[in-house]
Amino acid sequence: MAAAAAVSEAWPELDLAERERRRELLLTGPGLEERVRAAGGRLPPRLFTLPLLHYLEVSGCGSLREPGPGLAQGLPQLHSLVLRRNALGPGLSPELGPLPALRVLDLSGNALEALPPGQGLGPAEPPGLPQLQSLNLSGNRLRELPADLARCAPRLQTLNLTGNRLDAFPAALFLPGALPLLSELAAADNCLRELSPDIAHLASLKTLDLSNNQLSEIPAELADCPKLKDINFRGNRLRDKRLEKMVSGCQTRSILDRLLLRVLHVSENPSLLTVRASPEVRDVRPFFVGAVVRGMDLRPGNALKRFLSCQTKLHEDLCEKRTVATIATHDLGAVRGPLLYAARPPQDFKIIPLGRREVKAKDLVRQLQLEAEEHRKQKKRQNVSGLHRYLHLLDGKEHYPCLVDADGDVISFPPITNSEKTKIKKTTSDLFLEVTSAASLQICKDIMDALILKMAEINKYTLENREESSLSDPESDAVCGHGLDPKATPGAEVTGSTPLVVEQVRVVDEEGHLKVVYPSKMDLDFAAAHVTVLR
Repeated sequence: MAAAAAVSEAWPELDLAERERRRELLLTGPGLEERVRAAGGRLPPRLFTLPLLHYLEVSGCGSLREPGPGLAQGLPQLHSLVLRRNALGPGLSPELGPLPALRVLDLSGNALEALPPGQGLGPAEPPGLPQLQSLNLSGNRLRELPADLARCAPRLQTLNLTGNRLDAFPAALFLPGALPLLSELAAADNCLRELSPDIAHLASLKTLDLSNNQLSEIPAELADCPKLKDINFRGNRLRDKRLEKMVSGCQTRSILDRLLLRVLHVSENPSLLTVRASPEVRDVRPFFVGAVVRGMDLRPGNALKRFLSCQTKLHEDLCEKRTVATIATHDLGAVRGPLLYAARPPQDFKIIPLGRREVKAKDLVRQLQLEAEEHRKQKKRQNVSGLHRYLHLLDGKEHYPCLVDADGDVISFPPITNSEKTKIKKTTSDLFLEVTSAASLQICKDIMDALILKMAEINKYTLENREESSLSDPESDAVCGHGLDPKATPGAEVTGSTPLVVEQVRVVDEEGHLKVVYPSKMDLDFAAAHVTVLR
């Protein structure tokens, strides 16, 4: 009786909670530390005989090293457990769970170093904390997280790991579907060296704070988190100084809207497309650059129209109405390689131009010249039109440039048109791109860079803005590749980003010696900080 009276006197809060059938209990104050020390550095066992408790807080007790056995069994209805600013650690013995109703767990400001099985939060199978929504482990000494955290607390929404010694997240944390509800992740002031691209699997993530770590890169896949709005990467060691500047300025949208371009090298895919250049092109149009781009989505809404308008604008601006260079785009699925870039007499080769019947090159040029002249008269202009400005480039030439596929069909006739055979359609996702010039190789590369950047922007915009189709397939197919319509309209401004794969294309001479490969390490070197090129 004397011992029971002593315990009752030492813990009057427990008497009051039991007598009044309370659902909340707060243990704190100057006398708490001495009482816990007397209880062996644990909570008193009698506390775990209050099954009605929904909220329990024990804070600011430097002598509390472990909760003690019986918590899980004795407090089955506990919704919130707050054990902050104590001395819990280095683990939890025994482990806390299972606590089937727990929604909030705050273990911040303790001395936890690890949470291994048996000394952690609870079992993984079945989940020890199946309803947990908020977990605060900040201000501890954790060097690693339990690998089974996501299985133990699958409904977690908020995870605070700030101020620990973590150098990595467990891979299982970012597995597809592992934490489908996690919206806030804070792990500032740790030792994190790397952030896995798999973080993109956190489909509900809205806020991410990884400031003051040792990260050198931010994965571009972070932009794939559909709900992410607020990020903080300040105080890291980012290699990209332009990105570091954006991070310091908290330009969240700019960081997330980076374009992702992956370059696939010849060594990774020996079957990549090759173009053989014949010596005759030297006197006609000697410079040729090619590339393969995979992953375009031209099906929704106005995506195809935007793509074609983008080419028109590049032809008008960078290509100076095709007098400096010409772009041609092809459906890769219709291209049979290897390809031959040649120069032939205009009466010796035929092409099926876009939207027209098969015709000899010489006759096609004459037809277009007549159409352009008629167009000038109708518009009553004194100056020559855009059509005239690039048609005259072939005047007096004994040979015309052409690109020939493995079937012997001409699929491109720069700077005039490309073929109906390789026409871009809404269903096209993989493209072969070519840029030719009589001026310089560098001009070809610069224009190819600009084209691929525009394609990435268009693709991202398309993926983010699935529009209702406002352009019919017949209309879409009327303007492709080089385009023959003198009334083609300039493109609209578009923004956004997208992941695309760019495959290298090699151009060789007749003996097979390499003339140019695109993209090389020097290509796609964008000054824009919103572009990430993976090589």
